[in-house]
Amino acid sequence: MNREFLGSLELMVLLALVRLDENAYGVPISREIEEKSGREVAIASVYAVLERLEQRGFVKSEVGEPTPERGGRAKRYFRITAKGVREVKDTQRTLSELWKGLPQLKGGLT
Repeated sequence: MNREFLGSLELMVLLALVRLDENAYGVPISREIEEKSGREVAIASVYAVLERLEQRGFVKSEVGEPTPERGGRAKRYFRITAKGVREVKDTQRTLSELWKGLPQLKGGLT
């Protein structure tokens, strides 16, 4: 099987898309990741990941209506595809298998 694995930020973006549903665009995606992970995420990084995920068929995007609060610019909304959902589930399964049977991690071990 010739498959690329999801990076951690890619996985976080896909999970944020699922959580946000129809309201998924750059700023809320970034906020969701920051709130859940406690780590700051640059909006440019989120958009770079979204572009890669769209090229791979894991997400689709569409441009919404222009809004006054954005100076007349439209938001680009993203949603996860069925292929993206399968990839997230495969990644979850793989990570769960890798964690199974590990000796407890103790401080000082690298």
